[in-house]
Amino acid sequence: MTTDSSSTNRAPAEGISTFKGQDRALRADRLGTGGLLLSVLAATAPLMVVAGVMPTTFAVMGIVGQPLLFVVLGTVLVLFSLGYAEMSRHVHNAGAFYAYISRGLGGTAGAGAALVAVVAYNSLQVGIYGIFGFEVSGLFATYADVEVAWWVPALAAALAVGVLGWLKIDVNAKVLGVLLVIEVLLVVVFDIAAVADPGKEGLSLHAFNPDTLTGAGVGTALCFCIAAFLGFEQAPVYAEETSRPHVLVPRVMFLAVAGVAVFFAVSSWALTVATGPATIVATSQEQSAGLLFFLTEDRLGSTFTDVLHVLFVTGMFAAMLSFHNVVARYAFAMGREGLLPAAFGRTTGSSGAPGTGSLLQTGIAVVLVLTFALTDDKPTGDPTAPVLHLFTWGGNIGALGVIVLMAIASLSVVVFFVRRGAAGAQAWRLVTSAVAGIALVVIAVYTVKDFDVLVGTGPDSALRWILPGVIGLALVTGLVQGAILRTRAPETHARIGLGNEAFQLEKEAERTP
Repeated sequence: MTTDSSSTNRAPAEGISTFKGQDRALRADRLGTGGLLLSVLAATAPLMVVAGVMPTTFAVMGIVGQPLLFVVLGTVLVLFSLGYAEMSRHVHNAGAFYAYISRGLGGTAGAGAALVAVVAYNSLQVGIYGIFGFEVSGLFATYADVEVAWWVPALAAALAVGVLGWLKIDVNAKVLGVLLVIEVLLVVVFDIAAVADPGKEGLSLHAFNPDTLTGAGVGTALCFCIAAFLGFEQAPVYAEETSRPHVLVPRVMFLAVAGVAVFFAVSSWALTVATGPATIVATSQEQSAGLLFFLTEDRLGSTFTDVLHVLFVTGMFAAMLSFHNVVARYAFAMGREGLLPAAFGRTTGSSGAPGTGSLLQTGIAVVLVLTFALTDDKPTGDPTAPVLHLFTWGGNIGALGVIVLMAIASLSVVVFFVRRGAAGAQAWRLVTSAVAGIALVVIAVYTVKDFDVLVGTGPDSALRWILPGVIGLALVTGLVQGAILRTRAPETHARIGLGNEAFQLEKEAERTP
């Protein structure tokens, strides 16, 4: 991706403007460290990862060393965050990824990143509706003996999330916080129970042995596991809604990455302890997504397991709300800067929320859920196929998009500080960004290469290229939009990535005789 030097240094480099265009700014001072941390961590959906991602990775890839993978990925993402966090001290924009990429690589590249971000986060959010509807339908069947089609609770959740999206972000943070804390506590209880009552092999640390990461499936396992971290990178999206973004955003990113790495490494290790490292793969293949519940039933009883099932669902709801808020803010930033119609760049009433962006995301969710609901089971004979396709397709398309954005952002960080003449002062951050960028490119390549494994299609299926091609198409379309704006609307192109600073410049220009 080429840089656009005409627009790279087109704005103030430090701080955030005090000028607030009419309804063009998100309400400041809504979030402190706690609220921001809870908002981004909710997207990681801890219980969904422990109950869904971890058993799937053990079963499909046959790799015992999943706990070590979380440590490795945590290290890579800390390296990424060093430059990303430093960038957040200089750029405060709800567009986050695309704003950073615009500042480093120019407005055209930023337009491409913006569309990738919207497609990726929409895919992640909508994908969860599939598994959410499936699980809620199962709860009704199990505990109320009532048959409910999966799309009914999915649509109800979409409407509930849409309503919450219109409220103040601090209200959302409280909802997310309560659900997240309960999830984490339940997983911690399981971890303690597993350690207190280990399998036949005792408190084995074999899962942290580097020898467990040998084999052809390691690259694909990295793709599975990196999806568990998604959420930490969202902190800059809320920068405009914090009181001290230059302090809070970097702090929350590092807390989130470190916390997620440790939490998931310990929890995946607890699974190996509960079954024994020698049998974790076979047990995961036998129990599939029921592994965690199978283990808690034996150690903590049926009541705890029933509660876990319910909280599994509420945790998904929290993740959906978190991703919804991110999409709404990206749409707001894009509307404010001319990449979407101006109506999206306005806040709503006293809440200061990006209401139009929230409506857009809700509309996309409803349309896609209905589309998959209308896909009957006649071709496959499997009534769960539309549900699982929505979840696996959406989740993996979204994860690939975010990985690509992180890799490009790493390059943007390097270019941004080099162009500012700060390469010497930021040398070690530039090195870590470069290393992280290379690692993320490798993971992205593995993700595309093994997409058939990730989404469960055959190696000869056209979907293995069509689905990741969605991200490629979004990137190309965005780049074309940026190139057109640069030619036909240079003033709009020059605003890409500037956020409120663009309106500060407009105000200063109006005052100049």
